[in-house]
Amino acid sequence: NRIDTKSQVSSLLWNKEHREIISGHGYAENQLSIWSYPSLKKVADLTGHTERVLSMAMSPDGTTVVSAAADETLRFWKCFESDVKQKKKVRMGSSNRSCLTATLR
Repeated sequence: NRIDTKSQVSSLLWNKEHREIISGHGYAENQLSIWSYPSLKKVADLTGHTERVLSMAMSPDGTTVVSAAADETLRFWKCFESDVKQKKKVRMGSSNRSCLTATLR
């Protein structure tokens, strides 16, 4: 599959919970775009940077994306709602110890 974004792609993030991809772009719009997966249809464009997006990161809860751009700004985007019911279900089914702790000891 292929998407012509009509601009430079500088970074990508996956949101597993919502099955969407976030792409960061440069010239001409300097935007973040959200794409549904696997259809690869554009869901939204997030604009506000005046220079190209250099990097992105997602918050631990998967609801917020932070973008860093050449305009020397960080922008925080509340892109997704958290599925609290699903997370409680997953937590209740797991032990209190993390996998990392179990592996290290």
